[in-house]
Amino acid sequence: MKYKSLLLYTALCFTTVSCTVRISQTEGVSTDITKSGKLWASLWQQRAAEYDALCFQAYNVAKLRLDNSINASHPKPLAIVTDIDETVLDNSPNAVQQALLGKDFEQEAWYKWTSKAACDTVPGSYSFFKYAASKGVTVFYITNRDEREREATLKNLQKYGFPNADNEHLLLKQATSGKESRRKSVLTTHEIILLIGDNLSDFASLFDKKPEQERQAVTQNQSENFGKLFIVLPNATYGDWENAIFKYNYQLSPAQKEELIKNSLQKE
Repeated sequence: MKYKSLLLYTALCFTTVSCTVRISQTEGVSTDITKSGKLWASLWQQRAAEYDALCFQAYNVAKLRLDNSINASHPKPLAIVTDIDETVLDNSPNAVQQALLGKDFEQEAWYKWTSKAACDTVPGSYSFFKYAASKGVTVFYITNRDEREREATLKNLQKYGFPNADNEHLLLKQATSGKESRRKSVLTTHEIILLIGDNLSDFASLFDKKPEQERQAVTQNQSENFGKLFIVLPNATYGDWENAIFKYNYQLSPAQKEELIKNSLQKE
């Protein structure tokens, strides 16, 4: 069901022919790697069979782990905690629209997009969560969408028939973007057998807003949990991997972001 954008493909062809990575140009900035990069990442997400394959692979592994878990005894009812964006629902059309307008992420544009309840599903997500529900496993959606987005988010999930798409099981961002307190609230009544997401902070507070090198170190230390407790979906468009490069400074100009990107890349 993944949305395919011919407009995106046409725009990228034009970009290639013109021999520039610039999507928009502002005075004093010759290129904008960030916005053109989001177009390329969205092109991959929308049109690459390899993206689909990675998503199917993640959810196939999740199904194997689920089957192993339900065959064991547990003191509490079983639950899966999942992120929503780029894990269950695909927001790439918003990234495309922003890039074609010469803009990066904007909160109001995001609200406008999510209010449409128009996200397609991430490949493999619906089948997996439907299967989990058939086995008596409860799904909790822990997302950093906020209260303003509650109604439209539920509408989008319900449109496809995702299980437990109700107020009780939708845990939105409140005072903080950190998800640890919400995970702990689930643990008061359920045993979490899987955590599913596209961002490391979807899994544990160990990953929250850490510098690049520390993120790498924690990932190495937690390597045995990936594919067991943690199921990772691909997202090359945005996330804390990007924020870490920018040192979590959300006020950087395009030129400053470009400089950090260039300095981060390995060259010949």
